[in-house]
Amino acid sequence: MRARLPAGIWALGLVSLFNDVSSEMIHGLLPVFLVSVLGAGTVTVGLIEGLGEAVAALTKLFSGLLSDRTGKRKPLVVAGYSLATLSKPLFALAPAAGWVLGARVMDRIGKGIRGAPRDALIGDLAPAGMRGAAYGLRQSLDDAGAVLGPLIAMALMWLSGDDFRLVFWLALVPGLAAVTLLVAFVREPEPRRDAPEAKPAPADWRAMTRLGAAFWTTVAVGGVLTLARFSLAFLILRAEERGLTLALTPLVLILVHVAASMASYPMGVLADRADKRLLLVAGFVVLIGADAVLALGQGLPAILLGVALWGLHLGVSQGLLSALVAETAPARLRATGFGVFNLVNGVTLLLASLIAGIIWQYFGPAATFWTSAAVAAAGLAAFPFALAGRPHTGRD
Repeated sequence: MRARLPAGIWALGLVSLFNDVSSEMIHGLLPVFLVSVLGAGTVTVGLIEGLGEAVAALTKLFSGLLSDRTGKRKPLVVAGYSLATLSKPLFALAPAAGWVLGARVMDRIGKGIRGAPRDALIGDLAPAGMRGAAYGLRQSLDDAGAVLGPLIAMALMWLSGDDFRLVFWLALVPGLAAVTLLVAFVREPEPRRDAPEAKPAPADWRAMTRLGAAFWTTVAVGGVLTLARFSLAFLILRAEERGLTLALTPLVLILVHVAASMASYPMGVLADRADKRLLLVAGFVVLIGADAVLALGQGLPAILLGVALWGLHLGVSQGLLSALVAETAPARLRATGFGVFNLVNGVTLLLASLIAGIIWQYFGPAATFWTSAAVAAAGLAAFPFALAGRPHTGRD
């Protein structure tokens, strides 16, 4: 009989759900708030989105090193979610784009502190041969929260007469619920005293040289996908340009995360039985298709189809990449591995979002999405043999 996922993994998934409700109540409205209320341009939107993710990625590296050094996960996870929750009122108080940047950076530092230790904790808790399902479940619940958040935001915008700041204040409530759930119901596993991974790993830069070639291949694939996949803010702006009304702009994030949520867990279960690297090829193909639809689409229905395909790509690829990191990084360096992986992706997202903002401003939206498709196609041409040629058993 197949083992069940532990209660701790379900609890971490629900924490992600509540936290994403909180975050997406803000982020679904933030690009339009910046442009229409604070008067920012698309380059500023790209800078805020990309810089926030880059800061989160850098923080993940340090928190991963610290988690492996101390052998502790939960204290860092609690600290990260708490800091992100405390950032929410700053969005409501923001008088200018610079203030939003500060709030966004604070929120992303919280994400960085919690990210690598949380992902490593899931790897620690998951039964043998079920890491794909474990990461797929967390990603699916995370995406479910990212659906509920924009739905709540749209309802509140309608009820309040498009009061952005009221919605931002109310986003604090599910954030506090996430922290409470984490403190009350998540426990770290007790390591076996005779296991090599029971001893904390040395937290120094030399640890990265011991991560191995299979791990660095995973990092390279994730980096290329991130370079092609800039901030979701540009999907929101594309839909608004094609006629989506102000109060309905969170619908973009709803579509993205419904598609991602529906795909993440089934793809994770499938990945436990198949070659994860080969399955990632499908992620490249779906992203190219999404870009083509978003570039060519003339009406709002076509744009929303492209948005849904973008979400499907996320559902196919994100949980798979997390499971690959957990499997290819040595157990004692698992949090460090997630930190390195997220650092590369965060810096790449900053670059991708800045490039997207510049291309959008000077060459138009269609050129932005064709550029994304070209990068994804280049990755698909470069990596298929590496992806299919290094199967991994899932053993640490």
